[in-house]
Amino acid sequence: QVQLVESGGGLVQPGGSLRLSCAASIRHFSLYVMDWYRQAPGKERELVASIATDSSTNYADSVKGRFTISRDNAKNMVYLQMNSLKPEDTAVYFCHDSFDSWGQGTQVTVSS
Repeated sequence: QVQLVESGGGLVQPGGSLRLSCAASIRHFSLYVMDWYRQAPGKERELVASIATDSSTNYADSVKGRFTISRDNAKNMVYLQMNSLKPEDTAVYFCHDSFDSWGQGTQVTVSS
């Protein structure tokens, strides 16, 4: 059974940084496209960043230049480095894979 476990969320001031991690219990992890989504209160879940099997990446316009997605296939890990955080980045962040498995989410709050 696939399990995705996120960690690294928390409270940070505007302009600060956080690094989210997702541990994936997936066989043949390197064959999966991995994503980070987020859902803010009262809003729909949105795609933040994706990383393909060849490590090519895509980002939502709202996070381009500030967030970086990466993967470590040897450790079955996906990361989201978030810099220059803004209050509008406040949301629950979810790890997701290309077979539509979801993690439980980790809360990110950007506030002074």
